[in-house]
Amino acid sequence: MKVEININKQMNNRIKYFLSIACACLVFSFHFSTFNSLRAQQMPLSETAWASVLTCGPGNDLYTSFGHSALRICDTANGLDIVYNYGTFNFGTPHFYWKFAQGRLDYCLSRSRMDHFFIENGLEGRSMSEQHLNLSHQEVCNLFVMLEWNYMPENRYYRYDFFRDNCATRVRDMVSHAVGCDTVLHRSVKTETYRHLLASALRDTMEWWRLGMDCLLGLAADHRCTSVERMFKPCEMEAELAEATVGADQRHVVGAPVALQPSSRVNMHRSFPPVIVFGLLFLLLAGLTYVEWKKRKNLLAVFDRIIFVLAGLIGLFLLFMWFGSAYYCTKWNLNVLWASPLLILIAVRMHKSPCWALWLQEAMFAAALVWVLVCGLSSALVPIILIFALRVAMLLLTNRK
Repeated sequence: MKVEININKQMNNRIKYFLSIACACLVFSFHFSTFNSLRAQQMPLSETAWASVLTCGPGNDLYTSFGHSALRICDTANGLDIVYNYGTFNFGTPHFYWKFAQGRLDYCLSRSRMDHFFIENGLEGRSMSEQHLNLSHQEVCNLFVMLEWNYMPENRYYRYDFFRDNCATRVRDMVSHAVGCDTVLHRSVKTETYRHLLASALRDTMEWWRLGMDCLLGLAADHRCTSVERMFKPCEMEAELAEATVGADQRHVVGAPVALQPSSRVNMHRSFPPVIVFGLLFLLLAGLTYVEWKKRKNLLAVFDRIIFVLAGLIGLFLLFMWFGSAYYCTKWNLNVLWASPLLILIAVRMHKSPCWALWLQEAMFAAALVWVLVCGLSSALVPIILIFALRVAMLLLTNRK
């Protein structure tokens, strides 16, 4: 009896040993199988499976005002209709706003059923159109494998970049990889800059937001975009994909856009233009400055201190976004020429400020004005800069006397 028990124990140990070896081999083969081998495999999609690009129209919130893009994989034979969305972020992320300000907030790929995505978009009143991708069955399978691989927990997060890596550029890159060609798109140089493309989405109803955005963006936003680069904006990607071809036969990548959902959002009322607000303020201050000069009295000393300190604080924030954040589009921001921290020193000294500091600040105002006019920043910046230049000029006149 003891011999039989020992034999059974030995057999159980051997079975456990071989099972552990088999499991280890399976884990090893799973982790070290390459993406290319997965791509070559025949995926469980039927011959009728197809893929498309979804483009959602703008919403009334700032973060939805530029539209949205996603990819759809549909295989009705297998009951599959999935939308892959690269524009997902979590408000519950620890230190969310601080990470966002630093440019270190991670976005992720999410997956949902098409009917759920459709309903959610409709509740926001946004339009939706679809472009069917002209892909072979193998190319649809390739795209499906890449999206599923990208959806794995260890792969789904990415470092968001407004111009170079967002929900639209990820869709663009996935389409290019699916057809096996990275140069599928036309790359001719266009005339619009990143800044101009943003301004077109904020025109009329979001002019104050455009002013703030123009203050925040640096010289990188004045780069003239190629066809590929302008696709950071979903509506531009839809237009560029419609012209894109691939292969010697110049096969079109997508079909004509098909409207799935009309826009039902209530259009926002046009905001009172900031250029008029600051233009009127400049005219008022010009009149008061003339009265000051005639009466030889500094009537606006308190006002000057307040606006100089505010401008200086804005300049310090812009310098933080330049040197302290990971955003490349906020670097080399020439708005620090007019929103200069030097104005804080001037606010402290006022009429006792050294002449070199006042003349230097006036030169910086002139340089900032040239940049605003040449690069087409918000026209509201012109009267803003003139207000500061006028008040510093008054200090120069006071010093001279």
